[in-house]
Amino acid sequence: MEELMIVANVAIVFGVIYKLFELFVRRKERMMLIEKMGDKLTPEVFKNGIFYLPSSFSFGGLRLGCLLLGLGLGLLVGYVIVCLTGPERRGYRVSETISIIYGASVLLGGGLGLVVSYLIEVNKVEREKEEK
Repeated sequence: MEELMIVANVAIVFGVIYKLFELFVRRKERMMLIEKMGDKLTPEVFKNGIFYLPSSFSFGGLRLGCLLLGLGLGLLVGYVIVCLTGPERRGYRVSETISIIYGASVLLGGGLGLVVSYLIEVNKVEREKEEK
């Protein structure tokens, strides 16, 4: 338990230091952008309000859905493999092998799910480019 606390404390300290550096760097970037735009920003630009048009399609749900689908299919495949090869005695080596089968199946399924979501995203972006 102490080893876990050491790792957690190091992660927290690193995270805080990283966020502080990021805060100062982004401030400098914003200031540089404001200076670069200079005279282009006039009150007439903001007369009708500021319009922000987000992307027409968000892929976050697709990624999460494909990941969870892949994880579920990986668990199912692992279960089928264990049931089909299921040795009768449950020794240390057998249970270790079963845990490796489950872990590998879940990771493989999750990875395949993310690859499928990537391919869908690329296909969608290419179709949007062709339409323009």
